[in-house]
Amino acid sequence: MPGIAAPAVRVCLQVTGSGPAARDSAEPMLVREQCLLPPTSSCDEEAEMAENEPRRAPTLFGQAHVQRYLATAGAEGHEWNGVPTLILTTTGRRSGEPRPTPLIYGRYGRGYVVVASKGGAPENPGWHLNLLADDRCRIQVGPAALDARARVAQGDERSQLWDLMAQIWPSYNDYALKTSREIPVVVLDPV
Repeated sequence: MPGIAAPAVRVCLQVTGSGPAARDSAEPMLVREQCLLPPTSSCDEEAEMAENEPRRAPTLFGQAHVQRYLATAGAEGHEWNGVPTLILTTTGRRSGEPRPTPLIYGRYGRGYVVVASKGGAPENPGWHLNLLADDRCRIQVGPAALDARARVAQGDERSQLWDLMAQIWPSYNDYALKTSREIPVVVLDPV
């Protein structure tokens, strides 16, 4: 029996308006879809197999996630793969430009907690480096947009918040095993 394919990344066109001019000016948008077909299946086979099945909405990913989240005030994208997400906007440490990033979050008092895991990569993500350079940020949580200050949790607080976040997204524990760095846990306190 053939294996199950890994999630596929597809490039779709985001079309606004109608007619040929709208299609010509459409911008590519990356989406990640869950595909349960054998890896040997072709696009034609997929179309035939899916003809009588309801279409699943693609899982938003990266900047497509940011765009849909912001455009719908979090109505689309706040829940991602069964967990809550927010949009963290930092200021680029070199460019000075706003850098929005979708992140899984947990609640901590009045604040929010995010994890700088980068999937267990050896280096911290760019958004974390941006916050080390300037702790001021903006977060969008569902329809609410808030200014916040970021700080890295330390000691017992970090341990407590790591456990909280690993309950929300258990893969954080796997990511920690993949890297020699201590993955930062960041608290975002609304101001």
